[in-house]
Amino acid sequence: MDWNDFPLPAEVPPRGSCVRLERPEPGLVVLTLDPPHRARTVLDVPLWRDLEVALGGIDPEAGDRGLVLRGREPLHFAYGADVDAIETVSDPELVRSLTLAVHRVLNRLERLGRERGFESVAAVGGPVPGGALELSLACNTILAADDPSTRLGLPETQLGILPGWGGCHRLTRKIGVPQALQAILTGRLVDARRAARMGIVDRLTPPEYLERVARDLALGRASARPRKRSFAGRWLVDRNPLAGMVIERQAQKQSRARTHGHYPAIEAVIPIVVRGARTGRKQAAQREAQAVARLATGPVAKHLVAIFKGSEAAKQLARDEAGEAEARPERGFVIGAGVMGGAIASSLAERGIATRLTDLSPEAVDVALVEHRLGVEKRRRRRRLKPHEARAALDRLDPAPGLTGIARAEVVIEAVAERLEVKRELFARVAAEVSQDALLATNTSSLSVTAVAEGIPHPERVVGVHFFNPVKRMPLVEIVPGRDTSDHTVRRAAALVLALGKTPVVVADVRGFLVNRLLGPYLDEALRLVEAGVEPERLDRSLVDFGMPLGPLRLLDEVGFDIADHAARSLFEAYGERMRPCDLLGAWIDAGRLGKKSGRGFYDWSQPKKPRLATDLERLASSTELAGLSDEKLVKRCVLAMVNEAARCLEEGVVASPAELDLASVFGIGFAPFRGGIWSYAESLSPEGVTAELEALAGSPDLARRPGAKERFEPCARWAS
Repeated sequence: MDWNDFPLPAEVPPRGSCVRLERPEPGLVVLTLDPPHRARTVLDVPLWRDLEVALGGIDPEAGDRGLVLRGREPLHFAYGADVDAIETVSDPELVRSLTLAVHRVLNRLERLGRERGFESVAAVGGPVPGGALELSLACNTILAADDPSTRLGLPETQLGILPGWGGCHRLTRKIGVPQALQAILTGRLVDARRAARMGIVDRLTPPEYLERVARDLALGRASARPRKRSFAGRWLVDRNPLAGMVIERQAQKQSRARTHGHYPAIEAVIPIVVRGARTGRKQAAQREAQAVARLATGPVAKHLVAIFKGSEAAKQLARDEAGEAEARPERGFVIGAGVMGGAIASSLAERGIATRLTDLSPEAVDVALVEHRLGVEKRRRRRRLKPHEARAALDRLDPAPGLTGIARAEVVIEAVAERLEVKRELFARVAAEVSQDALLATNTSSLSVTAVAEGIPHPERVVGVHFFNPVKRMPLVEIVPGRDTSDHTVRRAAALVLALGKTPVVVADVRGFLVNRLLGPYLDEALRLVEAGVEPERLDRSLVDFGMPLGPLRLLDEVGFDIADHAARSLFEAYGERMRPCDLLGAWIDAGRLGKKSGRGFYDWSQPKKPRLATDLERLASSTELAGLSDEKLVKRCVLAMVNEAARCLEEGVVASPAELDLASVFGIGFAPFRGGIWSYAESLSPEGVTAELEALAGSPDLARRPGAKERFEPCARWAS
């Protein structure tokens, strides 16, 4: 096979250098994945080429009795497929050919394991995602390092493709259709112990014994005792066409309800997995290859891969020019035990940072501690925390009277009232108590970080860390440097955000920062459409069908009308007419009807898990002028208002690049990931298309006479460049 026909990395290593073949004892072959051109082992074309060569050197008839496939270190096996190649390849036939070439290598590995008296063992540890697990599944036995860093799974559907190297049929044969389908559709990586319970992993061992135990397994000196599947599971479910038809139909129904048909990989993978156990290997390989060829070259995969790469690039914000990462803090102090402050403190404690929490109200601290305990207990019950980890998470959060103990804090996060004088006074007191290199972070959502830091000793250590509500669910944190904030402080803030398992994006110190500036016109247009007679249910449904996780009215309920109104008026004060807010919610706010937190908004929240539209919404419409607008036009009004503001943010340097803008819109707003984020969506329309759409909106009769509408929809200069 000529591997040179396929996409190669920039620096192609010599043939045979990516996989080492050793015979440490009679009858045993050890293959080590160790590509010299990669700091992290990635399954690219040179590695597959060299694995094929190495497998050709194994001969059971000449006395080889066992094979161990390992990584360069116990906790470094392989990090999956070459994502860069997925992003750049555009020829479906090339993808299909490469996929089948990989199948031939894996089938060769699998056939070795079926030789009489021959045993193959994959000794894995650390991250084992996607292609790395598919490679392991071609071995007789998977031995995993019992370590928190070991995570296994098939996350390909999260990238818009499917497990195309045998994962769809090999995992199905190993653990059965129902479990395999759930694992592939969710794309979650699971820890080694859960993988063993599922039957993916056949045996666990401490990392330091990984190679020794793998050798013993390969040569028959030890046994793995894999979990046996029942007769009923194998024949009445996996190989039963009638059962398969029922499972496939139900899975497709559930997936369409969740994805609205926007993720073709989900719909494509279901029949392949369901039929995997009753499909021959050759036919299964052809099906996977054809599906991957179509999906990997389609727009959805390109967009999802770009978002993945953007999130990986965000991790570099914690590194200096030499590539050295900032250390995560060990001790934190949170001031303000309200909804935001309590959740931030709880997150710090859960992630291993000893945290103290204070508030002027002892009752608020008590409530926050109860919420922390309930959250930790919930994670323990769901087995996301082991009992000792849960106890440690509880022990790491302590109440503090006043600023007691703050002198030892490496990071102080304030989440007090959004009043400049309050924050300044607080940081002045804090600065007198903490060390000069302590990180001082403000969770402000509307105030200038530069203004907050004014008069504070060593203002270079003051930075904004804008969390979004609900803190534990929202993956984005905006890092906001003030005028005097040092680069070192930004890196430390990024290290803190990453330690919390979130994604940092650096944004400029302007009113509304980035995400709130995008949300402002989007939510305002939604309110104005309701005011002009559009049915609330249809409006929300239209935006969800477009790809948003929640409709704008449901989102307003979640945020809270008072919070949204405060943000809207803050944006109006800063940016003038184009941010002029609608007054629709004023009477509700005055009456205490604030959305989810008051039990009623656009939705009735008496059943929080199943909110229903409130029954009195017809009174909101002041006219029926826009009631007849099509769903497409409803979407365009809301989304293009956001798109135009996004272009202004790029013009002003609020965010450094379109890629970071896309990342922030997906992780901070939930903008349709399959569209690649807000800027990718705008580019799909073309500058000329966006300009024409905006001009058409600005000229529509109702907008032409509405104060501020012309300024909002007038195409900004970015579209002409």
